[in-house]
Amino acid sequence: MSTPGDIHRPSSAKPSATPADGGGKDGPKPAAKTSTGARSGAKTGGSKLGTARPSTGKSTPGKGLGGKTPAGKGGGKGRGPFVPVRVAQERNWGPILMFASACVVALLIIGFAGYQVWKSGVSSDWRKAAAGIDGIVNYRETNPDMLKRDHAWGPLTYEVNPPVGGVHNFNWQSCMGDVYTAQISNEQAVHSLEHGTVWIAYRPDLPQDQIDKLAAKVKDRGFMMLSPYPGLDKAISLQAWGYQLKVDNANDGRIDQFIQALRENATMEDGAVCSGGITDATVAPLDLGKPAATPAPTASPAG
Repeated sequence: MSTPGDIHRPSSAKPSATPADGGGKDGPKPAAKTSTGARSGAKTGGSKLGTARPSTGKSTPGKGLGGKTPAGKGGGKGRGPFVPVRVAQERNWGPILMFASACVVALLIIGFAGYQVWKSGVSSDWRKAAAGIDGIVNYRETNPDMLKRDHAWGPLTYEVNPPVGGVHNFNWQSCMGDVYTAQISNEQAVHSLEHGTVWIAYRPDLPQDQIDKLAAKVKDRGFMMLSPYPGLDKAISLQAWGYQLKVDNANDGRIDQFIQALRENATMEDGAVCSGGITDATVAPLDLGKPAATPAPTASPAG
């Protein structure tokens, strides 16, 4: 109990932040962990709390923030390994293009050579087939001089009738499977033979059923034409350039053999056509495109 007059002063002793012995009802507690970079400031007995030393802004060599080592060392996490960037170089197309061009040229040469070999074989085959036809006449062998290929205007004379070749008109007779009911021009027909046509001529007195059989072999078939021809020594005469076969009947199997062997094959002009020719049936040649005659100069009157 205080007595009057006594002055009550508060105690100047500061309470301890933590018990010195860390005791309590539950016994001693484990010391709290301090954050990285801070020091424990507790002195003997841990009577005072530690304070963190301010950072100087400098990092320890070999360590990252928070004292961690760079990725790849010490098992810590961080950036992956440095991968250099590859820069694509521009491709030189010159040698590639030269090689490709050489390959194309080589293929063209090989293809052309192969075509020539094939063509030679085909040529040999059709010639052999023609030679095997009984009764055929090969004027290419027996009289090649009459098979000139010049062009001329007007009527012409031939050693063989119907003609199988020789000088001919500038215009050809249409040979797109044409069936003519009147005689056609020799001069235009020979030009068609030069293009590879098979021309079937028949005597005008041939029975109609025979004519119909011949027409069935010709009609609407390219490089074929049929026409009457007066004065034949046999009923039917077949012509290709340089070849001729004469038979007595439209049922003769050699007609088909002749067509098979010589149609288009006997051409003297590869790639020549039958379209665009003369379609009129006339004995005299139609000199279409013939240049107009130049008039002879006249003498000027004296004086």
